[in-house]
Formats: sequence, C-alpha cells, structure tokens
Amino acid sequence: MKKLDKLILKAFAGPFVLTFAVVQFILLTQYMLKYMDDIIGKDLGAGVLVQLLGFFSVLIVPVSLPLAVLLSSLMTYGTLGEHQELTAIKTSGISLPRILRPVLLVSTVLAVGAFWFNNTIVPKANLKAYSLLWDVRQQKLALDIREGIFYNGIPGYTIKVEKKLGENGDRLHGVMIYDHSRSTGNSAVILADSGRMFTRLGGQYLSLELFNGTSYVEQPEGNNRTETGFWRQNFKRNLITFSLASFSLDRTKEELFSQNKMMQNLSQLQHYTDSLTQQVSKERRRTSLELNSYYTHMRVDTLGQAQRRRLAHWQRIPLSRLAPLSESLVQNATDRARNVRASITSAQVRLTELSRDTNNYRIEIFRKYTQSAAILIMFFIGAPLGAIIKKGGLGVPVLISILFFIVFYVLSIIGEKYGREGVMPVGLGMWMANLILLPIGLFFLNQARRDSGLLDWDLSRLFPTGLRWPFRGYKV
Repeated sequence: MKKLDKLILKAFAGPFVLTFAVVQFILLTQYMLKYMDDIIGKDLGAGVLVQLLGFFSVLIVPVSLPLAVLLSSLMTYGTLGEHQELTAIKTSGISLPRILRPVLLVSTVLAVGAFWFNNTIVPKANLKAYSLLWDVRQQKLALDIREGIFYNGIPGYTIKVEKKLGENGDRLHGVMIYDHSRSTGNSAVILADSGRMFTRLGGQYLSLELFNGTSYVEQPEGNNRTETGFWRQNFKRNLITFSLASFSLDRTKEELFSQNKMMQNLSQLQHYTDSLTQQVSKERRRTSLELNSYYTHMRVDTLGQAQRRRLAHWQRIPLSRLAPLSESLVQNATDRARNVRASITSAQVRLTELSRDTNNYRIEIFRKYTQSAAILIMFFIGAPLGAIIKKGGLGVPVLISILFFIVFYVLSIIGEKYGREGVMPVGLGMWMANLILLPIGLFFLNQARRDSGLLDWDLSRLFPTGLRWPFRGYKV
C-alpha cells in the first residue's frame, strides 16, 4: 500500500467512525421513541433495556452505513480540498479516480459486508428484538398504588390508600382492600387505619402489614344460596401477602415469530415467495372454475330427444302464457348476477391479500440488495462532491448529506409503497432510489474529474460535433 493510500484511508477512518456512531445514536433514539410507551413504567430492569438497545442497534446498521459513508467521504475529500492537499496531489500527476480508489475499495468491502450482515445477522436480531418487545408489551405496568385511587393491578384484589407517607411511600393511612379472589363479588372487605408496604423474596411478593382494622365477610349460610351470613372481625395487626407473579417478564418461544418475513434470510424468503406465488395461481384457477358454474350454455345439437320435444313444445306456447316464464327467467338471471358479483368480490379480496403478502416478501428480498448497493451510491455522491465544494468539518457536509439522505429515504418509501400496492414491479420500486441517485453521483464524479464547479456544465458536450456550434462555450 502506498503512502497516498495510507494518507487517504487515515483521513477517512476518523470521520467514518465518528459519523457512524452519531448516526447510530440518532437513529436508535428515533427508533426507541416509537416504543417508549410500551417500555416506561414497567420496571423492566437494566438487563432487558440493554438487550433491547443492543438488538435495535444491530437492526439499524444497514440504514446507518450509507449515511455514514456519504458524510465521511464528503468530509474526507472536502477537508483535503480545503487544505489544498487535493490540489497538491493532482499537480503531482495523480488523477482523481486514483485518489478516490482507496475509499472506493473500503466502500465496496462495506457493501459486501453489509449484504452478509443483512442476510445473516439482521434476521436473528429481528427475531430476538421483536419477540422480546412482544413480551414487554404484554407485561403489566409496575406496581403503582396512588393516593385516593382504587388500584386493581393485582389479580383478585382492589386496593385503595388515602395517604402514603415516608421517603419511599411505604407508610400507609386509610387502607381499604376488596377481596375478589373467590369470585363472589365484594363479599370480603378489609379496612385498616394504617399500615406499611414492603416486598419479599426479591420482589416476588408484596406484603401489607395492617394495624387497627376490621375484616367484613359476607357469605351464604349452609346450602341455601339465597340466605347469606355476615361476620366481622377486629384486629390490631394483620399481615396480607400478594403474589406479584403477574408482573414478571415471561418470555414467549421465539419459534412462534420465526415465520415473519423480517426474521428470514434470502433462501427462506425465496421459498415463501414461491409458495405464495403458487397459491395465487391456484386461487385464480379456483375462481375461474367457481365463476363457470354460474353460467349454463344450451345448444340444440347437444340436447337430448326429450329436451328437444320440450323445446318444441315451448315454441308452440302462445306469447300470453310466456309472460310468467319470462319473469322467472329474469329473476333467475338477477340472482345469478348477484351470486357472480359476490363471488368476484370475495375472490378479489383473497387475491389482493395474497398478492400483498407476496410483494411484502419480495420487498424484503430486494431490500437486502438495495441497502448494500446504497453504500456505493452514497460514496459516488459524497466523495466527488467533497472534492468539488472543498469544505470539510461538520457544517456544509452535514447539511448536504442530510439533504441527499432525505431524498434517498423518501424515494425508498415511495418505491416500497408502489411495489407493495402493485403500482409498479417490486424490483423497480425497490431500486428506484438507487437508480435516480446513481446518475447524480456520476455527474458529480465527471465534474470533479474535470475540475469543474458544481454548476459549471458545458452544454456542447451533450451534442455531436456537427451540432456543437450553437452551444460552443456556453456554460451554466
């Protein structure tokens, strides 16, 4: 490796690591905000939160790499141009493509690695992340008994506390407990003047130690359910323990989520896509057979002798007697038309859903390719553009990078939506963003190679030699 390559790679490594970390942090924050309502207030613990952050950090790597390459390559060559180093290298006889080659090779390695990462690691991370997120969503909120509000988070009991004192709110005044654990309604009530609250066995149980209270119980007498008895018991101290098993995080088997398209690699996605395509073909054939059953074709040459005699008899019937028969035929045709419309509507719904599912699996297949190719596209935009504007740092490069990334993101969303809805082929929709941005990158590369400004565009180069004269020397 030559000294020039080492110089350029060293200038690229620092901004790439920095921008990748910043982009990861921003996207991870945006990603976690979507699920904040499912996480807050459930006392998940540091271990679960670290797992969620780790899994989601893995998921956004394919999205972060293109933006990091765009920003870091723009900063690298912008800084070289700003410090006149790029000019000095060019004056020594080294062309711009040779200067771009080290970072291009690194971007190619990143693109190949991103494809492997997206096909191997991301499906497993998706499985881990979303199965854990599902369990977090199913978990109840953490124990939160508030003053003056009935709390029914503990199965079988309703608790109300008038006041909570102490640093941790563990000293209680005015305690009321309704016991519904026997499924007999509000037949058991406990009232206490004061008490204290604490957990036992590592938070598995909640204990309420009550002082100076009364227990009221209403229950049937003997075998007669219509007559009830009532008894009351006073106490100076009473200890009640509740199980908090319903607040623990129970993990669901990950195999239940493995059929989702986000949890599969290319071979699995292709297998499901082929199965869905065959299912769509079968559904179309079945719909065609169902519709054929609503139509009857009567030809004279295929009728039997008895049917021909009946037809000849109908031909001798006066028109006045055919009126009821015609009404019956019209009603029969109307009923058949209604049945045909209902059958077509039902078949259309089924085919639409199957086509949407097929397109969703195809989208995931193309996504693994397009996200990797986007790394090279962003390099072809960022590196030549940095050589043109000759501005390093985090000012202009950040603004330009955000602008191009927004364009890329919007085009990707539009193409994915059009592909899912069948407005355009799925492949064209998924590649649309890359196909639109690639000519822009090649244009920037051509401008940088010719040492032209961003808007210094010679129109005469677009026309053959014989048609150049009207535009000779005209630039925009």
